[in-house]
Amino acid sequence: MTVGYNQPLYILPFDHRASFQTGLFGWKGTLTDEQTARVAESKQVVYEGFKSALAKGIPKEHAGILVDEQFGSAILADANRDGFITSAPAEKSGLAEFDFEYGADYGKHIESTNPTFCKVLVRYNPGGDAAGNARQAERLHQLSDYLHGKDRLYMFELLVPAEPDQLERFGGDVHAYDRDLRPELMCGAIRELQDAGVEADVWKIEGLDRRSDCEEVVAAAQRDGRSDVGCIILGRGESEEKVVEWLSTAAAVPGFIGFAVGRTSFWEPLVAWRDQKLAEEDAADQIADRYYEWAKIFEKARG
Repeated sequence: MTVGYNQPLYILPFDHRASFQTGLFGWKGTLTDEQTARVAESKQVVYEGFKSALAKGIPKEHAGILVDEQFGSAILADANRDGFITSAPAEKSGLAEFDFEYGADYGKHIESTNPTFCKVLVRYNPGGDAAGNARQAERLHQLSDYLHGKDRLYMFELLVPAEPDQLERFGGDVHAYDRDLRPELMCGAIRELQDAGVEADVWKIEGLDRRSDCEEVVAAAQRDGRSDVGCIILGRGESEEKVVEWLSTAAAVPGFIGFAVGRTSFWEPLVAWRDQKLAEEDAADQIADRYYEWAKIFEKARG
């Protein structure tokens, strides 16, 4: 089986669900129809920013969105009609252990939304709960087989949160863990998941400070004949300064094909729009400018 996707890929992700529902609007529990419509409206602002960035010059064949079915089904349908690269999540939002948003019906939802990529967000630490990791790997293998059996693309967002004993080694310093241990654990996680039958076409990778760590991650992703598998760097909601640093570091490494930067692109403009301090068009323009800037930075660093 040949897996991989190695074309430039510049993703604007806004598939966040709890972040919008609770973080942006402060709503908990089951939403009313009006609240659901309001969340969907906020996502439409981000989508308008995406389209505006394409008008500014991001190549359509490299640009993509990542948005959820719950609040973004109309956006996915519109993007599919316009021939944009689309991605939609398969995971239930906010869980420590991966499970399917729609349970055993996940295939029906993938077919109905028809995204270019099916994306999963997974928290997987090789030094963590072995039984939990095995349960996740089995579900993720099942999805891998399903997608490749249907000639669909698999995007895997790997998060490696620190275990308490790992963090203790760094005196509780999360940044030191991120710099000095997480890269090694990410490579171990990728290899373990591959050995469990999980074949991602694109790995979404948390920001890495060192070029050598980026190279190690690519080597893990592309090992044993997986030479077409690509990696993209994600923003983690970090400051613009940090995102620029991560983009520049990753872009210089062959195998890193792009990025997925969400909250750093849209959060401040959306908050201002929510508070009626920015018109929808102005908020979308600000989002477009940031997304376009990431693409320029990435391309410049690639040389």
